[in-house]
Parts: sequence; C-alpha cells; structure tokens
Amino acid sequence: MSVGPIVDDTSTIERALKRDRLIVLGGLVAIALLAWLFVLAGAGTGMSIAAMTTWQFPPPLLPHANEAWPPQYWIIMLLMWWIMMIAMMTPSAAPMILLYARVVRHAQRQGQMAPAVVPTAWFALGYLIAWLAFSTAAVSVQWGLERLGLVHMMMMWSLDKWLSAAFLFAAGAYQLSPLKEICLRSCRSPFEFLSRHWRRGRAGALRMGLGHGLYCVGCCWTVMALLFVGGIMNLLWIAGLALFVLIEKVAPFGRRIGRLAGVAMLAASAYVAAAT
Repeated sequence: MSVGPIVDDTSTIERALKRDRLIVLGGLVAIALLAWLFVLAGAGTGMSIAAMTTWQFPPPLLPHANEAWPPQYWIIMLLMWWIMMIAMMTPSAAPMILLYARVVRHAQRQGQMAPAVVPTAWFALGYLIAWLAFSTAAVSVQWGLERLGLVHMMMMWSLDKWLSAAFLFAAGAYQLSPLKEICLRSCRSPFEFLSRHWRRGRAGALRMGLGHGLYCVGCCWTVMALLFVGGIMNLLWIAGLALFVLIEKVAPFGRRIGRLAGVAMLAASAYVAAAT
C-alpha cells in the first residue's frame, strides 16, 4: 500500500511564522483598503460621498428635515462610524501591531512561548473593539444632535455655529491637556506599552489590544468629534484628520504638530463663534 507524502504541520507553522510580519502587514493593508473603499462607496448610507464633501468652512447651512431613525438606520450608522474609524486609525495602529507580532515571534524563538500561529489577530480585534465602543457613543451623540436640529441628517455636518465652536474649543483645549499627553505617549511608545502591559495567550493579546485601543481612543476622541463640525462623511475632513492622527502618532515631530494643531483649533473656534 502506497502512502502519500507526509506533511509536517510543525514545519508548515514555522515557515508561516517566519513570514508573520509580511502576513500581518498584508492583512492590515487589506483591512485599511477595504474600509476606505466602503467609505468611498458611501458607507452604506445610500448617499454619494462627493455630495457630502465640501471645501467650505464652516459648511453651508442647507434646508433640512430630520426624521426618526428606524432600527436598521441605527445599524447603518454604527457600521458607518466603525468602519470609518478602522479606515482612519489602522495606519497609525500598524506600528504597534507589527511590533507585537515581532515580540511574540522572538519569545517563541527563545522558547518562552509555544510555537504556534502568532495571536496578532486577537490583539488587532481588541483594538477594533475599543473603536466600536467609541462608534456606539458617536452614533448616540449624532442621533441626539439631529433631534435637536443641530446636525443636518443628510449632509451630517453642524448647522449651529456655537456647536461647531464648542467642538473646536474642546478639541483644541484637549490637545494641550496632560491627559492627551499621557494617552499620546502610550501610542507613540509601543515598546513601553508592551513592556508594561504584556500578557500571554490569546486572551492576553485581546486584553492588550483593547487596552491599547482605549489609549488610542483617549488620544483621539476629540479630534474624531470634529467630524460633526466639518461633516461626518466629508471626505476632506476624513482624510485630513486621518493624516493628522498618523503624523501625530508616528512622525518624530508629531508631538509638536499636535500642540500646534491645538492652538489652531482654538483659533478656529474663535473664528467660527465670531462669524455672522
């Protein structure tokens, strides 16, 4: 009786682990691209993103009639926010996720962890869960502002200069606050974060990813809230804020850019409040 070639599962796993960084990087690129494609397609709203994009600041005041949200619209809005956050935040989270994969691989080579597929997906899942929590809160705020007639239901941008000024002031003040610095330091120092929060296994990876995601939310939540000012689906604001977050977290001069942006937000708040 002939026996076919025997596949060595251990060797297969080891070969995969040697390419783990390429696999993880490819996965992150794919996730970000799919998320951006979803946003560019209108994020399930049925609206053209071009129609919701404007260079004008503050955005134009348009006639509006806000309607009640059926249950399915809540789901659409939640998916819109969450996938938009994935598109915007995945590039700036990539260095931390790649470092986690590298550290796990090193621990396996040293015999400190069993040779198995790197649980990087669990770390990334924890990170995304943190932004899902933020998205849930953002949808609730959006609903409340629409009910008050302060945000346009179709264009999804602020209709009230005082609301816009308040969001800009809060974002600017937070950029200059000690709490912002604490959260930003955890985002900009992945080695320090992993050394302080290291846990083994899939559950540990999920918990670490969630913790890192919460620091990231703490760092960027007021910046993301500025989408209410310029337009939640305004492509210029989405791309601009995503680029700002990436520079602030990754670039050597990111801290300085963040503080300068805080001053600019405070100035923009005064400009909007003074506008007729």
